[in-house]
Amino acid sequence: MSEVLCEIRGAVGFITLNRPQALNALTLSMIRDLTACLLAWRDDDRVAEVAIRGSNKAGPFGAFCAGGDIRFFYQALLSGDPAPEDFFTEEYSLNHLIHSYPKPFIAFMDGVVMGGGMGISQGASHRLVTQRSKLAMPETTIGLFPDVGGGYFLSRCPGFAGEWLALTGTSVGAAEAIQLGLADHCLDAGRLPQAWDALVNIDLLDADQTAGWLAEFSCLDAAAKPLESSLIDAFFSLDSVGAIVHALEADASDWARRAATQLRQRSPLMLHVALEHIRRARRLTVAQDLRLERDMMRHCFYPRHLGRSGRQTEAAEGIRALAIDKDNTPVWQPARIEDVTPEMVQPFFASPWVAHSHPLRALT
Repeated sequence: MSEVLCEIRGAVGFITLNRPQALNALTLSMIRDLTACLLAWRDDDRVAEVAIRGSNKAGPFGAFCAGGDIRFFYQALLSGDPAPEDFFTEEYSLNHLIHSYPKPFIAFMDGVVMGGGMGISQGASHRLVTQRSKLAMPETTIGLFPDVGGGYFLSRCPGFAGEWLALTGTSVGAAEAIQLGLADHCLDAGRLPQAWDALVNIDLLDADQTAGWLAEFSCLDAAAKPLESSLIDAFFSLDSVGAIVHALEADASDWARRAATQLRQRSPLMLHVALEHIRRARRLTVAQDLRLERDMMRHCFYPRHLGRSGRQTEAAEGIRALAIDKDNTPVWQPARIEDVTPEMVQPFFASPWVAHSHPLRALT
């Protein structure tokens, strides 16, 4: 069965991600199917709006998308397979298509929404979460950085929450996501099938109809805890990763100790890269950020300035520790946040392509 199910009912194009055994982690074929579907519906007068959801082993909903297929990345890094080049170019093009989609685009962000799942939902006109939603950009855990437009949407979170989310990879629930500007409304998880089907009867361009539909299926996230916004801003506004972690370790609060522990477990190199990325991205458009991320990802997979092969990358080691051997003891290079130098970090932001040959040169 197809891993991307597309159908038109009424004036609505419905998409279901259908790879539940992998929490709908995106493959290149899924990215291509999504792109083809969205391009066709963009120009199809029969389709007035588009909705997307995930599925779990029991049926629709329950999980949205856990990200990209990291086992595919791992095998490519070990074998030298260039297939990830197409994967990232086409994934980022899909992210841009969603951000610029001319029709209402409704993302039912139920359950796990991480990495690539954020990439196909953050550009939606209506980002809907539930009591079960867990949103995160955990890439520094596997030796990468928050991509798929993460620089753009994380850098636009209030205060310095983007730095906190990018560096620690912390997951947030529905109320936190709404507070951070990463979601718009919370729907009742138990009534998602009815909300999904009811879309055929409303016009999302009609504000009153949309408000009525949201009111009918909305709920409060009873498990919500207030964000520690003042602590986030106090620590994650500091100038460098070293300054952030040292300040956290000098603080006696449980929150600071937890955050410091998280940072000490992440790739030191990619923490520095991620912080620089978020701060650069505040000045960038979606298209500019995606082009920058494409440059950065090339260096993650082919870090020639570090003199490393694919199997020696932070990503290969991080994925090995998390998903392959599952020992959760990555051996990072360098091992300590304090040992990362600017000479290791700055080349990630230099494009390996001249402007006229950049794979994302057409994005505007």
